[in-house]
Amino acid sequence: MKKILLLTVILLAVFFLAKGWWGSQLSPVSSDKSTKILIVEKGESFSKVVEELKRQNLIKSSWAFNLYAKQTGMGAKIQAGTFRLSPSMSSGEVLQVLTSEPLENWVTLLEGWRVEEMVQSLSSKFKIQSSTFLRIAKEGYMFPDTYLFPADVTEEQIVKRLRDNFDVKYSDDLRAKIKALGLTESQGVILASIVEREARSDEARRMVASILLKRFKIGMGLNADATVQYALIPQGTKSPPAGGWWKRNLDKDDLKVDSPYNTYLHSGFPPTPIANPGLSSLQAVANADPETPYLYYYHDSKGVPRYAKTLEEHNQNIANYP
Repeated sequence: MKKILLLTVILLAVFFLAKGWWGSQLSPVSSDKSTKILIVEKGESFSKVVEELKRQNLIKSSWAFNLYAKQTGMGAKIQAGTFRLSPSMSSGEVLQVLTSEPLENWVTLLEGWRVEEMVQSLSSKFKIQSSTFLRIAKEGYMFPDTYLFPADVTEEQIVKRLRDNFDVKYSDDLRAKIKALGLTESQGVILASIVEREARSDEARRMVASILLKRFKIGMGLNADATVQYALIPQGTKSPPAGGWWKRNLDKDDLKVDSPYNTYLHSGFPPTPIANPGLSSLQAVANADPETPYLYYYHDSKGVPRYAKTLEEHNQNIANYP
């Protein structure tokens, strides 16, 4: 009986010692209430987050924090964004902050989106007015990228950030190359926006840019489907139609739509960009070759680009590569 009692006492002692040690590993690092900023990148692994917490001395034990997060299920609920943390917080409090609304949110704006698509994504994360954004945003100059914005960001602040980024990416070197091709800076952006929608790879963008530039130089219609797709949806539209922002399969009636953006009906460039191009499309225009032997391009059902020198060859490509 005495042996059983002694064993019980030993087990209880070990249990309470272990519990005390475990609690100490999850307790605050210090009583310092000063705060530090932790940025959780989009798609960042939990192990990287734990590593950064330890590096900033915001948790005592990476192992204990990791285990506790898995036990509670909170590790899978961590948000991407900016958070304010303190060494005086326990591991539980740190996880509570990381799984709550961040101070700043990440948003990714894709290459080739028109401003209406951009505001659709932005308004899902920030309390902004779509009508205000659409009024002040300039199509073609809202650079597509991944941004970190504060929760209370304004439409004006977003537009300025996107435009400032564009002005950096559309470098003096690119502008000079585009001018050397006989285009104005704005024509370069318009062409880049069409290229962004018409081509799917860096090489294809350069080829399409060259072909469209050659068509422009010889007075031939650009005949770009993307400009018709843009024309089919009025500027300022708040939500996309059932077929999406960019109608996939155009018919003969679509090609007759009465719009200055319809490059099947009107020669030269449309009045403004039709989308917001990325850096690759701007570079493709800057490095375009107006002496290319090709006048036609076509992407087959697998997305493979096919080029032709004559309309006959172009039609043959369409027949041979459906």
